[in-house]
Amino acid sequence: MNLTNDHLADILIGIARAQNAVIEAVERINPGFRSQHAAPLITVAANMRAGDPRMIDLPARILMRLQGRVALDAAQVKADLDRLMSGKPAASSVVSGTSGTTGAAAAAKAGGSGLDFSAKA
Repeated sequence: MNLTNDHLADILIGIARAQNAVIEAVERINPGFRSQHAAPLITVAANMRAGDPRMIDLPARILMRLQGRVALDAAQVKADLDRLMSGKPAASSVVSGTSGTTGAAAAAKAGGSGLDFSAKA
């Protein structure tokens, strides 16, 4: 069986969606769970302080991305997997001066990781 980066990205996104469903179920029973308990622990697991995300941080970063209002971009996850598998470092700078563009979108335009939330827009 040959597992490609596309397949791996789809598997990681599916697992993150299942984890997000559990978080949403707990949030319905106990309002505030997501912001008070889940998000801080996911942030630690995603190693958000690291400037250059590692492969081990990617699943938690995908789950963290699902916690936001912006839709998860499967193509960006695949690009992150390709970059991580190749061993190239992430682009450290985010395009500035793009009004109305989020940090993730600006990073994607710059060729960086859309899952790298440590960069300030």
